[in-house]
Amino acid sequence: MSFKLGLTGSIGMGKSTTAQMFVDLGCALWDADAAVHRLYDIGGAAVAPMQAIFPEAIVAGAVSRDKLKEVIGRDPSALGSIEEIVHPLVAQDRANFIEFATADILVFDIPLLFETGGNEAMDAVVCVSIPAELQRNRVLARGTMSDAQFEQIRAKQMPNDKKVALSDYVVTTDTLDHARQQVEKIVTTIRGQLAHA
Repeated sequence: MSFKLGLTGSIGMGKSTTAQMFVDLGCALWDADAAVHRLYDIGGAAVAPMQAIFPEAIVAGAVSRDKLKEVIGRDPSALGSIEEIVHPLVAQDRANFIEFATADILVFDIPLLFETGGNEAMDAVVCVSIPAELQRNRVLARGTMSDAQFEQIRAKQMPNDKKVALSDYVVTTDTLDHARQQVEKIVTTIRGQLAHA
C-alpha cells in the first residue's frame, strides 16, 4: 500500500520545483493541473462533453482555457457546469494513477487541496511556503501577470499561514538547497514509518 502525500501551496511558492525533488527521490507524482491539460487536449475525455455545452470553447479539437475564461466572464454560473464535467474526470484520472503507480510514496500536487477538501484522502500533507514579499516578487518577475491579477489569484486561495497550520510538513523554498534538504528529510521520515508499519 502506497503512502499518499498531498502537496500544496499558493501561487509562486515553488510547488512545481518541490514536486520534482520528490520525483528525484523515487516518489511518483500526480499533478492536478497536468491532468486537466490531458483532459482538455485533443482526444481528451473532457472535449466531447465540453463541446456539447460550450461549443465556442473548442479550438482545433481541444478545449481552450482562454475561451473558457471568456465564457465564465460572460456568465459566471458557467463555472459550475464546467466543474461538473471536469471534477469527475479529474477524480477518475487520479484513481487510475493510484491503481497503477508502483512507488512507495505517491505525491499529489493539488494547488487547491484544502479548499476542495482533497486533504481528507491523504495520509499527510506538505505545504510549500515562503514569505509573502518573496512570493509576490517571484510571481511578478515571471512577467506573465500584473500585480492586480496576482492579488486576484491570491484572494481565491486559502491564506498561506492557514495552509501551513493545517499541514503535516512545511517546506520553506527560500533556496533550492534548503528545500531539497527538507524534502529529503520528509521522504526519509515517511519511508521509516512505512518500514515499521
